[in-house]
Order: sequence, then C-alpha cells, then structure tokens
Amino acid sequence: MSKFIPNTTLNYSPNFDLKKRKVKEIKFIIFHYTGMKNEKEAISQLTSIKSKVSSHYFIKTNGDIVTLVPDLYVAWHAGVSSWKRYKSINKYSIGIEISNPGHKYSYKKFSKKQIKSILNLSSFLIKKYKIKSNFILGHSDIAPDRKQDPGEKFPWKYLSKNKIGYWHNLNEKKLSKNRNLKIDKLDKDKFIKNIHKLGYPKNIFFDKHDYLELLTIAFQRRFRQELVNGNIDQECLVISENLIKNSNKFC
Repeated sequence: MSKFIPNTTLNYSPNFDLKKRKVKEIKFIIFHYTGMKNEKEAISQLTSIKSKVSSHYFIKTNGDIVTLVPDLYVAWHAGVSSWKRYKSINKYSIGIEISNPGHKYSYKKFSKKQIKSILNLSSFLIKKYKIKSNFILGHSDIAPDRKQDPGEKFPWKYLSKNKIGYWHNLNEKKLSKNRNLKIDKLDKDKFIKNIHKLGYPKNIFFDKHDYLELLTIAFQRRFRQELVNGNIDQECLVISENLIKNSNKFC
C-alpha cells in the first residue's frame, strides 16, 4: 500500500469486528473530522480499547496517513447510520478520520497536505473497491441527527473535480441569486423528497420539524457551504433538483 499512499504508518486499533468481510461488501468511504483538541488525543482515543471507536485511516495535519484498522475488518466509526437502503454503514464502509478540532474546538480549514493525502488515499480506495461517487460521504450525511463532521469547510467541490464524490454543475453566480428566497410548502416537500432520493436517511424516531432542520443542515454542509442555517430556500431546492437530474452520472 505504501507504494500508492506515501507516508503511511501502522498504529493498529483494537476496535473492530473480528470477522473479516468480503471485498465486494466495501461500498462506501466515510469522511470524519476528529473533533478533539489535538492530534495526540485523537490518536489515543481511536486506539484505546475503552473508547470503542476507530476508523481505518487517520490523516494527520502534516498529511501523514496512519492505518488503524485493515480494510477487510469492520471499524467502529459510523455508529447508527444509513444511506439509501443500507443500514449500519460500518459494515459496508471504510472510515477516514482527519485531524481537525471540529465545531467544538475552533473548527478550521483542512491543511493542503491533508487534502493531498485525502486525494491520494481516496483515489486508491475508489479504484481498488470500485466505490461509486454517491457512496463517498461525510458522517453528517449518514447520521444527520447526530453528527456535524467533516463540516462545511471540507473541500467537497474541489474533491469532486478530482473524481472523488460529486457536486452540482450549476453556475455559482446565478445560483447564489436564489439564496434566502422563500419557497412554499410544496417546494419544501419537493426538496425533502429529492434529498431522500439522493440517499439521506429518514428518521421516524425524531420530532419531524427538528429532524428536517438537521437534515437540511447536513445537506447545506455538503452542497451549500457558504450558508448553513437549516432553512430550506430556493437555492437549496435548485441544487437538489440539479443533483437528482444528474444522479445517473455518479451512481
């Protein structure tokens, strides 16, 4: 692996399922930020048997990649999660933790070296496991009621230009004119229907109004990063319609 992914070291975590999975079961890449004060704390957490959390890879601020759990073992990174017809995404995914203090501790931009490593590692995994663009997700996509990571500073647009994940193909200047324009209930329902169609999970155990706001925030963190407010406006609707229209290109 080091031939393809530079600066890769091993620091195995005990937090994984003992039963190996088949190569064909790996269908997702899930990105996380660590959300901890510092890198040392984050690695300690991911490798502590007491924490019961892990991921397959950890990307340091300097871009170095640490292997925590081998690909064919299920790492404990996604928790209660779903996307399309898949539940418990741990079973089907490779988790990548990226060192970043997150929203709780002065959330910051990901470093250029981290982004380069994300590109290298993701490209390698996509090719190896034939992972589809719409199955390359953030933790908040698969668990919008619980998670914020990797957040609105994660470079989804840039990654999509390098065939990692997907993005809309709308003109940004024209699109921004739709920002904060109110829409009626029918269009709001259409937006929600669209994002469920993309794969965002339905949640029957949560207050509907609160959950729709969290769902909208997750969508905005991914596709409308300039304004994350939980309000469904014309811009959100237009983006969702464009993604649905072009979904055959990244499925």
